[in-house]
Amino acid sequence: MTKNKQIYGVDISKDVFDVVDSNENHFQFANDPKGFKALLKSLSSEALVVMEATGYYHYRLAQFLYEQGVKVSVVNPLSVKRFIQMKLAKIKTDKSDARAICEYATVNEVPLYTARNKNQAECLQLLRLIAIYIKQSTALKNKLHGEKVLGKPSKTVYHSLNRALKNVQAEINVLETRLTELVKQEQQQLTLLKSIPGMGNKTAIMLLVLTDGFSNFENARQLCCYTGITPTIRESGKSVRGKSRISKVGNSKLRNLLFMCSFTACKHNKACKEIYERIIAKGKSKKLALIAVCNKLLKQAFAIAKSGLPYDENFVSKMG
Repeated sequence: MTKNKQIYGVDISKDVFDVVDSNENHFQFANDPKGFKALLKSLSSEALVVMEATGYYHYRLAQFLYEQGVKVSVVNPLSVKRFIQMKLAKIKTDKSDARAICEYATVNEVPLYTARNKNQAECLQLLRLIAIYIKQSTALKNKLHGEKVLGKPSKTVYHSLNRALKNVQAEINVLETRLTELVKQEQQQLTLLKSIPGMGNKTAIMLLVLTDGFSNFENARQLCCYTGITPTIRESGKSVRGKSRISKVGNSKLRNLLFMCSFTACKHNKACKEIYERIIAKGKSKKLALIAVCNKLLKQAFAIAKSGLPYDENFVSKMG
C-alpha cells in the first residue's frame, strides 16, 4: 500500500487527460506541453502521479514529470481493469477511470517509473514500426497468394504487390539492423542471452528492449507474468471447470517469438527438453508442454542476465 503521498490518478487520451487526486478533486488538462506545465503547478510536493500504459499517449507526460523530479508510476491497464471489475463499478467515464487509477494506487504498491534514455526510446520506436511493417508484409504475401490462385488476371497488380513487398521487407531489414546496433551499444547481455540453446537473436533483442535489460523485474516469475505465459486456472466450486489458459497479458509479438524458440529449445536445450518430455509423458498436450518450455526459457534468460555468465546447462537446470 502506498503511504504518506498525495496520489493523482491520470486517465490520458489523444487530446486531453483527466486527473483525480486522493481528495476526490477532478482536473482536466490539454495533452500538450502547456497542459503538462499546468498539471505540474497543481501538484503537491509529495505527489505520486499514476497513469496507465497507453502506448504513445502516456509517454510524453511520464517523461516530462520524471524530468521535473515528480514521482511517476506507469501501471498495467489490465490490472486497473480487474480492480474496477472487483469493485463492480458500472459507470465508465474519463473521470471515473482517473478515480479508479488513483484508488488502485492507494491500495497497491505501484512501481516507480524510470525514464528511458535516447537509445532506449529509439529502440521502442523501432520495435513498433517493425511490428507495423511485419503486418503489412503478411498482408501483401496473402494478397500475392490470392493473385496466384486467380491465375494473375492482372499482371500490373501482381508486379505492384511484388514491388511493395520487397520495399517493406527492405525497410524491415534496415530497422532491424539499426535495432541490433543500438542494443549492442546499450545492453551487453545480448551475447549472453544468445548463448541459450533455442534463444534467437530477435527474441533476445526484444527481451532486452522491453524489459530494459531485465532491470524492471525482481524475479523470473514477474518476467513470466509480464510476458503473459503464466497459466490462469478456471475453477469455481464443483460447477465451473475449464481448461487452464495462459493469461496473454503483455507483448503478443514477444510471446509468438518465444513460442517459435520453444521448438528449437525442445531439441537442443537440456532443461527444456526434459520438461517437454515430462509433460508429454503425463498425457498433456504438446501446446501445454511448449508453453512450459517458454517459461523455462524466460527463467534461463533471467538467471543469465542477472548473473552475467553465459549459458551453462548444469547451472540453469537448477532453475525452477
